[in-house]
Amino acid sequence: MARRGKKPEVPENHERWLITYADLITLLLIFFVIMYAMSKVDTAKYNELAQTLQLQFSSKGDSVLPQGAGVIGGMDVGKGMDGNSKEFNKFLEEMERQKEQGLRDLVKVVNEYIDENQLQGTVSVGDTPRGVAITLNDLLLFDLGKADLKDPAYPILEKLASLFPTLNTKISIEGHTDDLPLATGAYYKDNWRLSSERSLSVLRYFTNEAELPESMFISTAFADTKPIVPNTSNENRQKNRRVEIIVLR
Repeated sequence: MARRGKKPEVPENHERWLITYADLITLLLIFFVIMYAMSKVDTAKYNELAQTLQLQFSSKGDSVLPQGAGVIGGMDVGKGMDGNSKEFNKFLEEMERQKEQGLRDLVKVVNEYIDENQLQGTVSVGDTPRGVAITLNDLLLFDLGKADLKDPAYPILEKLASLFPTLNTKISIEGHTDDLPLATGAYYKDNWRLSSERSLSVLRYFTNEAELPESMFISTAFADTKPIVPNTSNENRQKNRRVEIIVLR
């Protein structure tokens, strides 16, 4: 009787784990993209991340996920890298569209608040290339030469604090003065210090009293270096003494 030959042993593939590992990494990448997009993000860091991920998704390498792998976060991972690139671009475009709509809504709501409360002489809002600029005249906010918030300042700041959490961006709080030097013996040494402390007073309201995240805000002082009108009259100087709250694009 002929002896049965042994079945040839199939060599063990020691690299199969790499496929599973690569699949896991890709899934985690997509997962964290979605989680990151849902959080409050810094605009510069968001754009940097978007460019990096876009390059990754548009690379020419083969997809480590099989066809029909399903849909994650609105991106069909079964389409391969080219398909993912298109889906990711749509995702970014939608995020940008929502952000711009949020800024337009902010301008509308603030304008309505100004009209309802007859604040046309002390508060203004405009859409600028940098973002939505909300300008608060120092008469509303502070006494002459001081940086402590006055009582009339709180309602408008409270209103803004209720709107900011819906926005996915940084907010720059910028202090400005006129060109007149402070009086001898004034509490603050110069206009740089005064504009800085006024900016910080507004910022501290948002972070300490309204309890908004500190990471949302930037504080900047300009003293008299950025007047909106020439400092040639008392009326113009009054316009230049202000705090601007810029909701950045």
